[in-house]
Amino acid sequence: MRAWPRAGRWAVYAAVALVFAIACAFLSNWQFARGEERAAANALVENNYDADPVAFGALMAGTDDFDPDDEWHPVVLSGRYLPEEQLLVRNRPQGGTSAYEVIVPFQLDDGRIVAVDRGWVPPSYGGDEVATPAAPTDEITVLARLRSSEPQASSGQSAPDGQLPTIHVPAIAELLGDAVVTPVYAIMVSEDPAPADAPRAIAAPEIDAGPHLSYAIQWILFAVMGFVFIGYMIRTEVVASREPESDDDDEDDDVDELPAPRAKRTPRAKRRDLDAEAEDAILDAR
Repeated sequence: MRAWPRAGRWAVYAAVALVFAIACAFLSNWQFARGEERAAANALVENNYDADPVAFGALMAGTDDFDPDDEWHPVVLSGRYLPEEQLLVRNRPQGGTSAYEVIVPFQLDDGRIVAVDRGWVPPSYGGDEVATPAAPTDEITVLARLRSSEPQASSGQSAPDGQLPTIHVPAIAELLGDAVVTPVYAIMVSEDPAPADAPRAIAAPEIDAGPHLSYAIQWILFAVMGFVFIGYMIRTEVVASREPESDDDDEDDDVDELPAPRAKRTPRAKRRDLDAEAEDAILDAR
């Protein structure tokens, strides 16, 4: 680019800074959007997590009328578990390990089925089957919190028979055949009557704004820094063009103008000069 005209180089610099700023603006807006989504999710937890429980039918009368604003709301389920249809969801971050969450379909008194997450159990590293406490088989009342279905594993991850990679309710409904399954699942809080043994409780969600706001501001600063850097490059080029091309020639000229140094005379040379002068004086006297 040194061979380009100055205006052309500066136009390229400005174009690079503009493209970089547009990319930073896109990433900044994406982080702002992520922050808004996180704030909305936190608001749902704050508003619904500790709300008074209501009957499941009060929030869902059918199978397609779930309001996303009711997520995390406690509900009361009356009916019985279907232990023979139990499933395990693998690789769940619970208790500092990749645990299994125990999903047991729950048939309501009106015939509908809700997938209930009874809690988690630690993994088995010895190759044996995962030990899970058996679900009650009698009529039972369950207090649980509603959750929306999780998406399918985007990487195409699969799981062995009886296991799932995510809590994808349509996949659970497909395994249950013709049963009427609601599009949401529920995380168990308590059971009445309480069984002697049960999986470990799912931890409450963390309410945290996350780093999205700081990341968004950083991308804005990166865009500004891009223009500052391009301005610095242009200024450096302007300053360099104003300086003399080279000072070496001037220094050489100054050196040439100095008189040549006189050769230093040795004592022997001085003696020969004196002898020559004495001989000249004798000749002149004759």
